[in-house]
Amino acid sequence: MSGRTAVVLFTRDLRVHDHPALATSCAAFDRVVPLYVLDPALAELSPNRTRFLHESLAALREALRGLGGDLVLRHGDPVAETIRLAGEVGAEGVALSADVSRYAARRARRLQAECDRHRLHLRFFPGLTVVEPGALTPASGDHYRVFSPYHRAWSARRWREELSAPATVTLPAGVPVGRFPVLPSGESPDAVAGGEDEARRRLARWRPDVARYGDRHDDMAGDATSRLSPYLRFGCVSPLTVANAIDDRESPFVRQLCWRDFYHQVTAAFPDLPRTAYRRRATEHWRYDEQALTAWAQGRTGLPVVDAGMRQLRAQGWLHNRARLITAGYLTKTLGLDWRDGQAVYFRWLLDGDIADNSGNWQWVAGTGNDTRPYRGFNPVRQAERYDPDGAYVRRWVPELASVAGGAVHQPWRLPEALRRTLDYPPPLEPPGDTPVWLR
Repeated sequence: MSGRTAVVLFTRDLRVHDHPALATSCAAFDRVVPLYVLDPALAELSPNRTRFLHESLAALREALRGLGGDLVLRHGDPVAETIRLAGEVGAEGVALSADVSRYAARRARRLQAECDRHRLHLRFFPGLTVVEPGALTPASGDHYRVFSPYHRAWSARRWREELSAPATVTLPAGVPVGRFPVLPSGESPDAVAGGEDEARRRLARWRPDVARYGDRHDDMAGDATSRLSPYLRFGCVSPLTVANAIDDRESPFVRQLCWRDFYHQVTAAFPDLPRTAYRRRATEHWRYDEQALTAWAQGRTGLPVVDAGMRQLRAQGWLHNRARLITAGYLTKTLGLDWRDGQAVYFRWLLDGDIADNSGNWQWVAGTGNDTRPYRGFNPVRQAERYDPDGAYVRRWVPELASVAGGAVHQPWRLPEALRRTLDYPPPLEPPGDTPVWLR
């Protein structure tokens, strides 16, 4: 077999546009074998994400076939299957996008060792963030611990060039590409479909609205956000593509992409972020109450805005960002429950459940992470009255309260007793310690 062959291992970069590992390999090698390995260790973490993943893989296969190639699917350990396929096709090298989680770091170390042993050239590429983790460092340390100075450095940084999809992908003859397993049903009935085409359509629809994002993104009932987060999590669209499409580094929306990069560089430096308090000398005196945790997870706390958020999470596999702050703040600051337990519930349901973002945001809310004001409180009633003033968001997700008009829906315990008795809705959970002002 003449010519040179490489394997491109896809992970969280399920696209053909702006894919540095794929584009560079197609330019440098005669044949390229796109590979995805379904790791059984990850399959049961979230049926929602598994379904979204499979839909995105199907779309990726179609895109690669449109370029003359295909997507090779294998099942098992990603390192072992990559090395096995490289041997089967006589590959000289392996390429993949660099990642930051502990799982990804372990995979990278093992893959490097195996490639060295089999005399394969291994190269990691950017692509999962706008700016690579580690590319920006403060004078005083190895990574930025506070967002604002990171944002200034990030905004001033010259970004890499966005890449087009390769013109062609040439697969070696006779490579078995493998079949998709049966598509899992997922757990959220209203969850969106995955794939690069859908991601690019959503981005195109979103662009005209981005100018109003700063004014509208906290409107919980208005739902005026991009909903691109699941597609960014799986790399169905490049974050650089999104940032370039907006073309305004000072945009509040682009600032959210910077937050995503920020948590990725934190995770790269502190891979224990999902399980260990990031902030030095953070106090962690959590209590453990299984009934309260279950009520929170099921949206039965008796606090309407919290219950609305948790029910949206289950129904859509997604949650409005303001609702994420409110529900997480209520669990940690009102109920005093461990942020790790809340993080686990989110991670089960969220289509965009990402180690860096999910862990970083939970620690921020809990006061153990990168927040410069770790003791800030979240008054959920005040938040509801500000960001859902007429109660439309709550009534949408808590139909038991649909008959309660206006902002009164946020405090059903203050309704006349005769009306309260007609509502099939629980009283608020009793938080530990002094009763919060908003419950008195």
